[in-house]
Amino acid sequence: MTTTTKAISAVMTTSAIWQWRGRPISASLLMRAAMAVALAPACAYAQADETYPSRPVRMVVSFSAGGPTDIVGRVMGAKMGELLGQQFVVENKVGAGGNIGADLVAKAAPDGYTLLVATVSTHAINPGLYKKIPYDPIQDFAPIGQVGVTPTLLGVHPSLPATDVKSLIALVKEQSGKFTYGSSGLGSILHLCGEQFKTLAGGLNIAHIPYRGSAPMMSDLISGQISMAFDATPSALPQAQSGAIRALGAGMATRLRAMPELPTLQEQGLKGFECYTWNAILAPAGTPQPVIDRLSAAMGKALADSAVLNRLQEAGIDPTPDSNPARAAQFIKAELAKWAPIIKASGAQIE
Repeated sequence: MTTTTKAISAVMTTSAIWQWRGRPISASLLMRAAMAVALAPACAYAQADETYPSRPVRMVVSFSAGGPTDIVGRVMGAKMGELLGQQFVVENKVGAGGNIGADLVAKAAPDGYTLLVATVSTHAINPGLYKKIPYDPIQDFAPIGQVGVTPTLLGVHPSLPATDVKSLIALVKEQSGKFTYGSSGLGSILHLCGEQFKTLAGGLNIAHIPYRGSAPMMSDLISGQISMAFDATPSALPQAQSGAIRALGAGMATRLRAMPELPTLQEQGLKGFECYTWNAILAPAGTPQPVIDRLSAAMGKALADSAVLNRLQEAGIDPTPDSNPARAAQFIKAELAKWAPIIKASGAQIE
């Protein structure tokens, strides 16, 4: 039953009561009343579109201040606020691998005044990593757009006699069980990069060494305490360019903008390998479509701004200026499907 049909039915029911009480109503009046009821939601949406935002907007970041996701929130928030005429205030709600901040937004009023800077953790990894999370990554959110991706690269300690991915795989197979790889923690994207690598390379025997963050992991890779690691380019590139580690392959399907001479793992025979972090901006499910559209338009304008692009690229992020709500939704669903079997095969799980 359409909204208009429901409205007419409701008004007819009301009119029957009035007629029973001896107060006749004309057909034209009934129709005008029905149309008013049917058009009320559209009028409300139009009004929301015209007045939004009328007060500051919260942008929730589920990770610590100063990190890549925080930078995304502050850079995008500053420009979107400028474009929309209201302040976008970043709030860091840290904990449970990003679940606390994501849950806060999932349960917020769907009015466009509380947004989430989502990550690969909150919307692709955590649903499979945690036994139970307090939100549904698809049903509880309305995507606005994807901001960008942060590539990874595979680096080894310079003492390893491997100069490319093929020779590394051969070395590991020859000396199975001798080598280790580090990550920023159990179930982190860097852990799953390593698991994806092991699987696609034919089931390599490399021990996983989890750390409390990527900084101590990189320190031990440089000192030779671990054999190899995947890391995001903002922290890995300077070490590779200085010779502190040897970069063997780029984790994206395309070569790194900052190191175009480095072949991808796919180019070196690992078909289908692609590992990166990413950020998107989401609103709570049920947010009026005109508000979503206005935010999406502001995102697009922000990502077309050269100063915004430069700041994101300086932070190691490759912007995706052609994103929109539909593409962001498809991307998140694809990421969930991609990582679920890898998480399951790794055996990683958090209570």
